[in-house]
Order: sequence, then C-alpha cells, then structure tokens
Amino acid sequence: MGNRSFVVGFILVLLGLLGMNSIYIVTEVERGILLEFGRVVNDDIKPGLHVKLPIINEVRTFDARVLTSDAPSERFLTLEKKAVIVDSFAKYKIDNVQTYYTATSGDERRAEELLKQRINNGLRNEISSRTLHEVVSGERDELMHVLTERLNEVAQVELGVTVVDVRVKRIDLPPEVSQSVYNRMNTERDIEAREHRAKGQELAVGIRADADKQREVILAEAYSRAEEVRGEGDASSASIYASAFTKDKEFYEFTRSMSAYQRTFSNKGDVLLIQPDSEFFKYLNNRAGGDR
Repeated sequence: MGNRSFVVGFILVLLGLLGMNSIYIVTEVERGILLEFGRVVNDDIKPGLHVKLPIINEVRTFDARVLTSDAPSERFLTLEKKAVIVDSFAKYKIDNVQTYYTATSGDERRAEELLKQRINNGLRNEISSRTLHEVVSGERDELMHVLTERLNEVAQVELGVTVVDVRVKRIDLPPEVSQSVYNRMNTERDIEAREHRAKGQELAVGIRADADKQREVILAEAYSRAEEVRGEGDASSASIYASAFTKDKEFYEFTRSMSAYQRTFSNKGDVLLIQPDSEFFKYLNNRAGGDR
C-alpha cells in the first residue's frame, strides 16, 4: 500500500506540474512567440491566458513597449575631414516578433548591439556628407530625420523592430583639437570686439564733433542776439538820457559833475593835484548853486 500511494502521489504531482507548465499568460505590454522544438509555430500570440503542450512547446515573451538603445560615443569625420565625437541614442519597439527572434535569438542585449552598429553606420554616412557647421547646428534636425527613416527601413527588415526616433545627445570635438578650436574662437571674438570698439570710438568722435559744432553755433547766435539786445538797450537808454537832459542842461552838467566827484574821490589813497579855481570844482565852489 505504501508503495502504491507513493506512486499515485508522484503521478499526481507530475500531472500538476505538467498542467501548470501548460498554461501561460501574455500581458498587454508583451509580444509572445510560440515554439515547437525550436521552430516558430505562432509569431503573434494575443494578450491573455493560453495553453501549450508541455515539453513540446516553448513560449518566449518580449517587451512590446518603446525601448531605448544608448549607443556609446563614436568618432566620425565630417565632409571637411574634421573629427567629431558623437553620443547618440535610439528609441525602438519590436514590430515583427519572428524576425526579431530569428535575428537575435530573443536576446535583448544582442538586439541592442546590432541596432547600435546600424546607428553608427548611419551616423558615419550622414556626417561624412556634411560640414561641421551643418552637423552641429545648421542641418542637425534634418540629419536626425533622414537617419531615422533610413535606419528604420534597415531595422524592420533585418531585426524586426521599428525605430521610433534617433537623437544625438552631444557632439564634441576630440581633446587634441578642442584647445586649438577654442583659441581660434577667442581670436575671432577679440577681432570682432576690436572692430566694434573702433566703430564705437569713430561714432563717438563724430557725435562729439557735431555736439561741439552745435554748441559753438548756439553760443554765437546767443552772443549775436545778446549784442543786439544790448545795443537796443543802450540806444534806448541814451535816447532816454538825452531826452531827460535836454530838458534841463544845468541839471545834466550837475549830474555829470557829481558822478565825476564820486569816481575821483572813491579811493582815499589817491592824490589829486589841481588848481582850486579849476572848472572841475565848479559846483563845489559855488555854494549857492548858481554861476561862478
């Protein structure tokens, strides 16, 4: 009885294991392929619960989401034979599971290596047909667009994957030429800066000359106008004085004499040698205010 129970138990366990091995699940983010003794019998297993023959059938599942292949930095030559170091990556997803499995044996790392090789070949071909300026800035977007299209055509046929996008993360110059390029850029910027300073100084000299000219013109016009006003004032003053003094000649002479006395005796240190009966003292000697 003991041996019979053991055999029955063993058979039940074996059947359970075979039953568990017969059931498999493919999720929505996976692509599955069914093999029969290594030969592909179903290359498009839909998501869900499925049954397979134990031992005879084998199921391989692959990630159906968009994957990233980060290519290592590579050295390329531009059209003018200038070396650049390009760091790039690609976004791809599995499209044809059978082709993908046949080309890579289902090994994702091998798939990435094959894809990186094709990315580098595509970059080498595209960069070699463009100048450094076009690669760095001028036609960079166009380069990525063309490379994505051509790489996608090759990858679909050879690897069974669809290349969604190829992008360049960084483009550097080799260390041995970076310093020389940097020095040349500095020299070019220094020349440009000197040109700007020279133009600025020339413009400043012109502005100052024009300002000085305008200043002289304004001062000359102001002086001319001032002289005109001063002349008009003097003429008006002389006319008023003449009109006032002609009305009383004696008062005019008296006023002029008082002004002369004031100017003459304003400084106490001055010495005046003159006859007492001089005409100069006419109004000082005539206390009555009349004729001498």
